[in-house]
Amino acid sequence: MSGASNVKRRKTVVRVSGESSSRRQMIHEDRLDTPTAAATTTRRNVTFITQHGITSARRNTPFRQVPSKRKIPPNTPILEEHSEVSFLLRKQWTLYSVTPLYKFSYTKFKDYSKLLSAYITAEKQKGLAVEVGIDLNVKVTFSSLSELKGNENDQRAVFIQITSRPEFSTPNNEETVLWTGWLCCTFGDTEILSCLLKEFTCLPLFLVNGREILTAMVGTWFQKTFDCCFSRLVINARDLTWMAAMWTGCKLENHMAATEFLFSVPSSPYNLDISYAIHPEDARALWESIHKSQDEVTEEEVNLFMNCLYSHFFRHFKIYLSATRLVKVSTAVASAHCDGKVTLLSKENVIRVLALLTELATNQIQY
Repeated sequence: MSGASNVKRRKTVVRVSGESSSRRQMIHEDRLDTPTAAATTTRRNVTFITQHGITSARRNTPFRQVPSKRKIPPNTPILEEHSEVSFLLRKQWTLYSVTPLYKFSYTKFKDYSKLLSAYITAEKQKGLAVEVGIDLNVKVTFSSLSELKGNENDQRAVFIQITSRPEFSTPNNEETVLWTGWLCCTFGDTEILSCLLKEFTCLPLFLVNGREILTAMVGTWFQKTFDCCFSRLVINARDLTWMAAMWTGCKLENHMAATEFLFSVPSSPYNLDISYAIHPEDARALWESIHKSQDEVTEEEVNLFMNCLYSHFFRHFKIYLSATRLVKVSTAVASAHCDGKVTLLSKENVIRVLALLTELATNQIQY
């Protein structure tokens, strides 16, 4: 197949390993304290569906189908002095999808910090009243990151950090970061953004790093405070192939890592995984021989890219990767796992990665 020979210049790395059966279980949608049935409320003559968001003309259209093509978003450069963005790199983030926030305000971050701190402390102590504003052992900080906006229609990203000090520490003691999360909208859907009333803030993508119990507390507090809904964002194998192709095509100035695919072998008595690594120059050469437009990526190009890799693998190892299940993709730009875990690796391509994740998070919400 065209372009397949480009991947033969260097040795292909393949690892086959057995892992616990728990990783092979079907991934079910995980919600944070959300009701199983949708509850509806009415505010100012607007019907708000607590579980899914507000209704619109797109509600009954098949917009969740895999698109036949995706535009390549312009890559906004991030300045070196923005250390907050650097903090987001090389950490594993768990993905959630979030419905629009009702009456969220960027001017009330201090109030939100105090209220969420008090809520977490009260939950930990279970039953003991906590006065808002006192010096709590757990500290919550809200801040905004305008650098993660794709365009002027997007809202600023919201960065949340939970830290703690030892009970008898001095003011000079360093705080320990317990949990970090951020909500963002990078190149959000313009149709949805234009339909939202001014009372709603659209930040559909929520990325979390930290203890699960704190994630549950933060999610519950957000749902009660802003009448929104959180749900786990999983990534199907089809979207993983798009990520592999689009991220392989990203230009990098310095760091180059192998393009690696992890496949799960279905119905295997030994719970086998197949790891398939390709030299980044070979992967990029193959993609450039297939990809034609500078503005968009088509489904046909993605399919051809993956089929060439599958054919190359079969020629050497006589294994049909098309019969396995793709569970993870790793590139020099980012890595993504089907269970909704992502690691950002390239500062210069953060915007492009977030744009695709924002699209997936938005498509999971039934507007």
